[in-house]
Amino acid sequence: MSRTRGSAATVRVVFVGLASLAMLTPLYILVVNAFKSQREILANPFAIDFSTATFRYLADAWNNPDFSILKGYGITLALVVCVNVLAIMVCAPAAYVLARTPDLVARLLLFFFIAGMFIPTQTVLVPVIFVLRALGLMGTLTGLILFMTATTIPFTLFVFFGYIRMLPRSLDEAAAIDGAGKYYTLWRIILPLMRPILATVFILNSLSVWNDFASPQMILGPGSGIYTVTTGVYAAVGQYSTDYSKVFPTLLLAVIPILVIFVVMQRHIMSGLAAGAVKG
Repeated sequence: MSRTRGSAATVRVVFVGLASLAMLTPLYILVVNAFKSQREILANPFAIDFSTATFRYLADAWNNPDFSILKGYGITLALVVCVNVLAIMVCAPAAYVLARTPDLVARLLLFFFIAGMFIPTQTVLVPVIFVLRALGLMGTLTGLILFMTATTIPFTLFVFFGYIRMLPRSLDEAAAIDGAGKYYTLWRIILPLMRPILATVFILNSLSVWNDFASPQMILGPGSGIYTVTTGVYAAVGQYSTDYSKVFPTLLLAVIPILVIFVVMQRHIMSGLAAGAVKG
């Protein structure tokens, strides 16, 4: 029995190792080629000569006149914050009501919202464009924020519902005895207890918003002059698609912030998911 368990553990370790290697290889190629000339990249894209490596190409990408990466950071960060704030403000009360209402209607509403998780965002972009155009929000950051908030609501609501459902109803009853209303109970008692899952939702939604290309490209469009990191990089490197000394540094600058945030905050993701998986 112990030998079988040991073999199974070895297989899992090997599988995870190979999967990690496959996912890290593109990132490795991106990093090593961001410091090399075009000739060096074409000659050997998998290795780097530290004697000739230079930050000049990263500096050129940072100062690219076709796209201000710093402005792209600012717009994308504002988008991330607005989407998360709106999603949390909408989903926290909704999840609280659904979690504390045991009837069939509440469950049907929950399933209705969860169904949005299985609909690809790209499939609803075209009808959304017609709606935003009718509202006068097409090509605006407001329209993009509203749409991306709507796409994060199913996941956010689902996670909040599961977490709030684990919290004992005695908290609500004690608050009611002290004269607290539903809103006070939610924002002053329930929400502070949701800090682990709030951090998890914030980070995962941020990754989704930061990496989204299709939505800002379709809703904002080149004519708006508003570029997120992904659309700005696409516009900047599109005309230099064969000049890898411009492509790799620009792509690296685009992924560095969200990669750093993920590495620093990964423990919060795991603690939030673990807290939501175990009933207390």
